[in-house]
Amino acid sequence: MSERNRLIEITLDQGSLTPASPNAEHERRIALFDLKESNSFAVVGEDRGPYALMLAMAEGRIAFGVSDSDGAPVCAHRISIAGLRKTLKDYALICDSYHAAIRTAAPSQIEAIDMGRRGLHNDAAEMLIEALAGKFTLDHETARRLFTLVVALHTRG
Repeated sequence: MSERNRLIEITLDQGSLTPASPNAEHERRIALFDLKESNSFAVVGEDRGPYALMLAMAEGRIAFGVSDSDGAPVCAHRISIAGLRKTLKDYALICDSYHAAIRTAAPSQIEAIDMGRRGLHNDAAEMLIEALAGKFTLDHETARRLFTLVVALHTRG
């Protein structure tokens, strides 16, 4: 992908957010930082990047608002959260287990939980890529980080 096919800004709609645990806040901050540092994001049928992305929850859907680097709207898409609902729930549970295990479990148990967490995160990234196909083209790492932000919006919204 070209230098134009990337995100230069990612914003979460503050109206979709409520207070979260320190672990959830930390994960969100890392995902935002990592996305800004490295990503691959193209809008199908457009060549106006690099892009700014606003993520929000709206009527049970994930809203993607994309602008160009000057702030001019490029497109807006919403995808249903229904296809991700079970994965979001499972991911929240495994993250809770992981954070609890860090405090008391043996390293082998922590590693096993973390492997499961990473596997579920990879599966969720692929689901997100499929859900956005035809609208956006993104690589696996970008999808993983976007899924982390979707978790933040879903858990809080």
